[in-house]
Amino acid sequence: MYPAVIVFLGAGLGGVLRHLLNQWVPRLLGTGFPFATFLINVTGSLVMGLVIGYLAFKDGEHWTQSLRLFLTTGVLGGYTTFSTFSLDFFFLMERGEHLLAVAYVVGSVAIAFLGVFAGITLMRALS
Repeated sequence: MYPAVIVFLGAGLGGVLRHLLNQWVPRLLGTGFPFATFLINVTGSLVMGLVIGYLAFKDGEHWTQSLRLFLTTGVLGGYTTFSTFSLDFFFLMERGEHLLAVAYVVGSVAIAFLGVFAGITLMRALS
């Protein structure tokens, strides 16, 4: 099976999981704080760490590249890209590139916020 198809199938599953949590968590915890997004980002990052740690330190040689793609890029990518963001930060820190890691976090967050602001502002102006 083509890697893109494997990622596509995993991303669909991850997206459905995210959608279900986005519906269920606000009913349970309320809407005063983005609990669903918070929970998704934290659990996605935890699972990414568990999967990558398992692959690196336990039994990774028995996992096919297709399964790795399905779980990490697919399921977790569809569930939350924050898990990948967190993993990228970890690898930069682990390589000793602390300044670059901080720049990555601050730049990603700040520019993403600016992107949302710019997009909404532009669409308001065009409406």
